[in-house]
Amino acid sequence: MFTIQTLNKISKVGLDLFSKDLFRITDEAQEKVDALLVRSANLHDMTFSDSVKAIGRAGAGVNNIPIDKCTKQNIVVFNTPGANANAVKELVLGSMFLASRNLMNGIDYVKSLKGNGEAIPDLVEQNKSQFKGYELRGKRLGVVGLGSIGLMVANEAAALGMDVEGFDPFISVNRAWELSRAVKPSISFNKLISTADFLTFHMSLTPDTKNLINKESLQKMKKNCVLLNFARAEIVNEDDIIEALENNQIAMYITDFPTERLLATKNVVSIPHLGASTREAEDNCAIMVAEQIQDFLLNGNIQNSVNFPNCSIDRSGDARLIIANDNVPNMVGQITAILASEKLNILEMINKSRGDLAYNIVDISGACDDSVVTKLKQIEGIRLVRLLK
Repeated sequence: MFTIQTLNKISKVGLDLFSKDLFRITDEAQEKVDALLVRSANLHDMTFSDSVKAIGRAGAGVNNIPIDKCTKQNIVVFNTPGANANAVKELVLGSMFLASRNLMNGIDYVKSLKGNGEAIPDLVEQNKSQFKGYELRGKRLGVVGLGSIGLMVANEAAALGMDVEGFDPFISVNRAWELSRAVKPSISFNKLISTADFLTFHMSLTPDTKNLINKESLQKMKKNCVLLNFARAEIVNEDDIIEALENNQIAMYITDFPTERLLATKNVVSIPHLGASTREAEDNCAIMVAEQIQDFLLNGNIQNSVNFPNCSIDRSGDARLIIANDNVPNMVGQITAILASEKLNILEMINKSRGDLAYNIVDISGACDDSVVTKLKQIEGIRLVRLLK
């Protein structure tokens, strides 16, 4: 029986996927748990027991999880890339409509008319011209980061008739195939930001992307540019964006990450972190993370890990060994030598690596017990051994 502890509310449709015969789900702290499920809870100051084998993040970002610490403790960290992509895409598109049609100011004006009774229709007609907007069709959208979300935003915006350019020096082959032919690749980040009417960012927070939007980059943008940030707050330097808005260097900043200072700044639209807040997105993330955690605990398979290599094969044989080790020469040779000495036949084996870490799944026939596990653990460089039957 595996114990799964939830640290945030996880959609029931995901939790229901765990077999009740094999898994116990609890939201209470336990002395020994096999896996943690989390959304936004901060785990950086949390102490993980030796029993924790995996952490599943029901979402794409993992900045609330201490990745290096987990790797040292042989804890596999999973996320759910793409599960909430459609929800974020729709919010980005909605925000562009909101900005282009001056909807926020228009709605606020109409609310101010309360109490004017039958005069309201005439007042609306007299004053609506001050809220005149513009259409998205023909406007240029710059998309920085063409992962799951950025790709969907780019494709949908192109379908609306926008002139879309994308910039992502690390785009995968699969993503490139999915990109609409109407989306033009930008030759450089600086060119992209200097010609866009709308700029939207869809990338992880890293040392390279922190403060990507700063005084220097803001000065390159068009004065009518609308900047949209539904990725991470820290991608935009708050001091510099406020200064740029106060100096009319750009037209508007729409962000999913409100702060006290941004709320006090003109031409900032602050949204209460609603990017992935749809029933569908929460269900999708919960289903995806539940399937990944269950497959890992039962079969050792890894899909969508941020710190271990992706590695999976179908089960065969009498038993399965899961082995993590330093990514150095002759590790596989030493592992197979011990199995041979125990007269265990390897039916199938897969080895994948990620940086200085390697991960092996070995399906064997024959009587394998804990004594084999003990011998494998004695190999220098072995980090983890699990025996699954």
